[in-house]
Amino acid sequence: MKKYLYPLLVIIAASSYGVVSTIIKLAMGRGFSASEAVTSQFFIGFCIAVGIFFLTNRAKISFKGVKMLIFAGVLTGFTNIVYGHSLNYLPASLAVVLLFQFTWIGMLISCISKRQLPTRIEFISLLFLVLGTIPAAGLIDVDITKIPLQGWIWGLAAALCYSLFLFVNGRAAASMNTSGRLVFVSFFAFMMSALFQSPEIIWNGTLFNEGLWLYGLALGLFGMIIPVFLFTIAVPKVGLGMTSILSAIELPIAVMVSVILLSETVTTIQIAGIVIILLGISLPTILTGNLLMRKNRAAKQKIKNKSYMFREIKKHIS
Repeated sequence: MKKYLYPLLVIIAASSYGVVSTIIKLAMGRGFSASEAVTSQFFIGFCIAVGIFFLTNRAKISFKGVKMLIFAGVLTGFTNIVYGHSLNYLPASLAVVLLFQFTWIGMLISCISKRQLPTRIEFISLLFLVLGTIPAAGLIDVDITKIPLQGWIWGLAAALCYSLFLFVNGRAAASMNTSGRLVFVSFFAFMMSALFQSPEIIWNGTLFNEGLWLYGLALGLFGMIIPVFLFTIAVPKVGLGMTSILSAIELPIAVMVSVILLSETVTTIQIAGIVIILLGISLPTILTGNLLMRKNRAAKQKIKNKSYMFREIKKHIS
């Protein structure tokens, strides 16, 4: 059971990210901008992280290994900022597809850092994910011939930032407890949003007087606290390559939540793409499980054969 725990935590973390885009759309429907929503996400996320730390720790916060946590926080903020900027040039469906290139980018980073090629199971799984992403995002009917170069660059930059965040998060400050790491990551993510987004919402009344805090609370939980907390625990155990594969669950979740909360329509092609993605996510577990079962059966048969051989020898000797 333990071998499924950490992959499950990755899936939950990635699924929580899938809710974020719908919450931002709901906030925009109430008259707030995407920039204001993202700023509220990181500000309230940081406040929640501080509260969790003081409720669960009596010792002073440690600064050991904080450099990697600074990178993790900055990359978290950059991912949201760059992805938001890509939407100025790209239709939402194409922006999602480009962001989801983090699956193979993360695998590439993992291969470079470990100096080894992906396994056959991982390669097959990635192939399914790439094939399923385009129809799942509804990109079949989108005309991409007029998309400016800046859009492609910003979209792929968001994917790179997200891949690097997963990589850094898997290596950051193993000596520091999880709630302490969460404080540092959320603080520097908030600093990035304060520099490039809309920090004025904190003092001009938009956040608390106009009700933005409700959306910020949901965004802070689903877009900061839950994923960062769980990724911090699970990524070092699962590895970056498998984390990139499992995190692809974010797209199907994003589509399903938008259908439920925004009443958006989903086509048969999108459903087919989602099924392909889910199959790609499941393949490593299914194939690895079958391989382990075959190995266990072979080992038991080997022991059985040895026992039979010793019994026969003993019978003939006696």
